[in-house]
Amino acid sequence: MNRRAGERGCCGETAAFRLASIGVHHGEEPAISGSKGSGTLFFSGCSCGCFFCQNHQISRGGFGDAWEMDDLVERVRGLIAEGVHNLNFVTPDHFWPHVEQLVRRLRSDGCTIPFLYNGSGYQRPDRIELYAESFELFLPDFKFLDASFAEWCMGDPAYGDIALEAIRKMVEHRGFLRPFDESGQVTAREGVLVRHLVMPGHADDSCAILKLLHREFGAGLPLSVMSQFTPVPECARRNSLNQRLRPEEYRQVVACVERLGFDHVYLQEECGDDAFLPDFAEAEPFEGNRRESMP
Repeated sequence: MNRRAGERGCCGETAAFRLASIGVHHGEEPAISGSKGSGTLFFSGCSCGCFFCQNHQISRGGFGDAWEMDDLVERVRGLIAEGVHNLNFVTPDHFWPHVEQLVRRLRSDGCTIPFLYNGSGYQRPDRIELYAESFELFLPDFKFLDASFAEWCMGDPAYGDIALEAIRKMVEHRGFLRPFDESGQVTAREGVLVRHLVMPGHADDSCAILKLLHREFGAGLPLSVMSQFTPVPECARRNSLNQRLRPEEYRQVVACVERLGFDHVYLQEECGDDAFLPDFAEAEPFEGNRRESMP
């Protein structure tokens, strides 16, 4: 595979450095978004390729534009000047050479806010040490443990093993998210927060993931357990995962969190917040961000 020659990798991208959106984002966990928002860069493409992705327009649909590095550095400098708490790189894996250059230039400018690696959990564990040299914060997903479910959703039954080892490396290099402030008045400076999206019909797999994480990392591992699953068009085409999460399913998973005694957990309303479901065809993809920016 030669992406420099225009061939597309499993991420769906060539070597052209493409982003779908850059802006202030208020839809992350309170310790990330805080009061002023997270400066978020949504990269086009994704190596994980889950068919149900809420960002399907950019992860699978090809949305995004190519950027020259000098132009992007200037755009991000403007974002930093708006006072964001951190820079949030969403699915940057497949553009690592560009991302590393961007990070180095921003640090050479004197930028001191934390950089956040926001990914699917489907990262090569042997790359995490390199990423940790540039990023203070990690926000990995842990999507599935059941191998057949992972294979159906994204094509690799080994996802659970890969994600667990990647998270081990993230914790080894950066520790747990700190500080963990439920209010968002004090934003995190370093560490790992693991996200898990509860899937309709698969609450038992969610509980198995929670038990595994508790066994591996203990009750101190910071978690975000989300209820916001919303079917996308591909769900209807496959006739799979084509319903919203039922409240009783989310309550089952929350009860598991409570039984295991995790110390630091973000929970959502039982139906999530549709204002933070994106439409990347819009200049501002998130209605919730427009709401937050209103005087």
